[in-house]
Amino acid sequence: MQLSMWTYPWDIQDLGLETVERDIVQRAGLNMISLATSYHAGRFLQPRSPWRKAYFPEDGTIYFKPSAARWADLAIQPKVADVISEGGDVLGQLVRRREQGGPGVSCWTVCLHNTRLGMLHPEAVTRNAFGDPNYYNLCPSHPDARAYVRALVADISHGYKPDRIELESPSFMGFAHEYHHEKDGVGLTPEEDFLLSLCFCPSCVDRAAKAGVNAERARALVRQWIVETCERAVPERRFPGFPASGLEVFGPWPELHAYLVWRFEPVTSLVAELREVAHPATKVLIIDLKEGWLGGCDLAAVGKVCDGGILCAYDMQAEDVASLVAAGRAALGPGKFLGTGYRLFYPEMAGPQLLAAKVSPARTTDVDGINFYNYGLVPAARLDWVKAALSA
Repeated sequence: MQLSMWTYPWDIQDLGLETVERDIVQRAGLNMISLATSYHAGRFLQPRSPWRKAYFPEDGTIYFKPSAARWADLAIQPKVADVISEGGDVLGQLVRRREQGGPGVSCWTVCLHNTRLGMLHPEAVTRNAFGDPNYYNLCPSHPDARAYVRALVADISHGYKPDRIELESPSFMGFAHEYHHEKDGVGLTPEEDFLLSLCFCPSCVDRAAKAGVNAERARALVRQWIVETCERAVPERRFPGFPASGLEVFGPWPELHAYLVWRFEPVTSLVAELREVAHPATKVLIIDLKEGWLGGCDLAAVGKVCDGGILCAYDMQAEDVASLVAAGRAALGPGKFLGTGYRLFYPEMAGPQLLAAKVSPARTTDVDGINFYNYGLVPAARLDWVKAALSA
């Protein structure tokens, strides 16, 4: 079983590769490091860094040394993070250490969640039913955005040959996503957040039309519903069971339903292209959530075109994890990689016994790997919880 810890390059720079490897392999009992190779902005509390306690990473940058030839003719260009330009190629160090007997290497790669690039290329971002841009989300239908992610995956996999690449956000994102000073005075319901996340950019409208789907009629209905939302004095649930009710709740509106079903196509085809351009020796996995369909990810369809998935069991009880694993295996089928992901944050993980109980359902023959989030964001003592959970 592949047992990995999601890790940032600056953690390794701050603490040193030997310390990080010792913590992950010996203290936590893991055999792989999932290193961020493309990431977004944030503010992170760094409990164990000897140099800082708060860190603001550069927005939308990459954490490896790119090959100029792969990017020469592309409209969207990457930026190497200053911590790599100035502090050295951490991914290269990990790969060399792997060749010397160190832990496996996985590249945790954020695909379309990129505000820096969205601001530079507003023509390539998702747009709601009113045409408003979501600068944090490059659109999986836009040719330039797709070309950017293809180059990203090809460059990493051929240049470094990691054991695997973990694709985060090769899809549509929700309207609410913790953007800087995000404000909602209306009180959006889950279904209204979903409706505002639906993309009707020119690329999506054109791509849907080629598939025989009328996006404009779907857009008109979505606009109408959002206007009604904004006119209410207080929130009102249109679909009280959403999102558990799934896509079929939109069945009475066939044109909207058809558009939502079509919406899986750009994501599935993009993941297929990423598997095609990646090095054959590198597995391509998608990081997904229980309700990944909200972002246009059909796990069964995606599983047919890549090597498998890692399903995040965040905020779940042990019995829910068992259901997640069963549904994941059923969707992916036999022979595909199935992993689970756990967040080590307090109070979600209030103690070692709770972590052990939640990890237990993933310790089956149906599961091929477990990831833990996140090495640099939690106190060192929680690494002991991981080892205990895996040993239970």
